[in-house]
Amino acid sequence: MKQFIPLLFVVVAISISSNAQRYLPSQRGIQLSYGTVNGIKPQQAFYIGGALSTYKQKGSRWIIGAEYLQKLFDYKQISIPVSQFSIEGGYYSNLLSDPGNTLLLSVGTSVLAGYETSNWGKKLLFDGATLRNEDAFLYGGALTLELEVYLTDRIILLVNARERVVWGSSIGQFSTQLGIGLKYIIN
Repeated sequence: MKQFIPLLFVVVAISISSNAQRYLPSQRGIQLSYGTVNGIKPQQAFYIGGALSTYKQKGSRWIIGAEYLQKLFDYKQISIPVSQFSIEGGYYSNLLSDPGNTLLLSVGTSVLAGYETSNWGKKLLFDGATLRNEDAFLYGGALTLELEVYLTDRIILLVNARERVVWGSSIGQFSTQLGIGLKYIIN
């Protein structure tokens, strides 16, 4: 029994000190996210994104990232992809966090710009039909609600819901995204 007392002391000391290293100003993290678009099955509409976030005071943070969004539209026996590539920059503010700094709920706004292509630029289909959608530049913004759950001091589970508004798209101005991701704190 006496041999477990030092081990117990080390475990308690590590768990107490670990919470003090979260949401520090200038702390940075790299994140990857994946999810569904407009509630459609991920096989038909999905997004994948990566970003760099820099924390400021009280859990607020700046974020800069890139995203790929794809929707498939069925046409006869094939699916026609419409793909969007975008970059974004935004600011997230802390709404709610627990005393142990394990959970952080934040809301963020972003501006974004990108490019959209339909069927990778191929306008003529297999049956002779022609796509009328034009490739185009996109611009707009996003409003995001994100929950961060610390799994360890450096690995964070992300759960988010966001509404993107883009102009220039041939597939609609609004898209709702629901996704999950992981963030790794690099410093």
